[in-house]
Amino acid sequence: MAKDEAPTRIQRDRRRRIREAGLEVFSAKGFRGATVDEIAQAAGLSKPNLLYYFATKEAIYTDLLARLLKAWLDPLRALDPEGEPMAELLAYVRRKLHLARDFPRESRLFAGEILRGAPLMGADLSGDLRRLVDARAGVIAGWMATGRLAPSDPHHLIFSIWALTQHYADFEVQVRAVLGDVRDPWAEAERHLVTHFTRLLTPLVAI
Repeated sequence: MAKDEAPTRIQRDRRRRIREAGLEVFSAKGFRGATVDEIAQAAGLSKPNLLYYFATKEAIYTDLLARLLKAWLDPLRALDPEGEPMAELLAYVRRKLHLARDFPRESRLFAGEILRGAPLMGADLSGDLRRLVDARAGVIAGWMATGRLAPSDPHHLIFSIWALTQHYADFEVQVRAVLGDVRDPWAEAERHLVTHFTRLLTPLVAI
């Protein structure tokens, strides 16, 4: 296929199937544990057919990570500097929690890459991710400086939101084992996290 030729419906479908299979295998076994043969089998394709679309296992993994990072940053991009501070931050908490709930395999894939030392995402983490976090931390710092939010370190506030929301995806088996079958961990998590961050960020009223 020529470089400027648009992919056919079949080609788009096969790429989608490969990405879905890669996500399933990588999130379960990690990068090192996954094989091209397993991904091809999960995609319902022969190994040569898969390698026509993605030349290596690393190519599939890198493609997934690039798409994942964009999705992971979208909730932070949606934080509106002109909005009401508490409402904006609580909306961000909810968006991050819902992202973890709806895409648990992606969350585990991202966590696995970080635990490997981010060999394929290092430049993105210190580039696009850092620039966006710095910009939003500056917005939050401005809200805190004017007394609209209780003071804390904006960067570590963002880290806390990441940790507390993604925990429910990365350790869902543990959470469900502790809570039991009759409780909904995601609904309870949302109520808890909204209460937690409201208390953390509400400015103290001077007496």
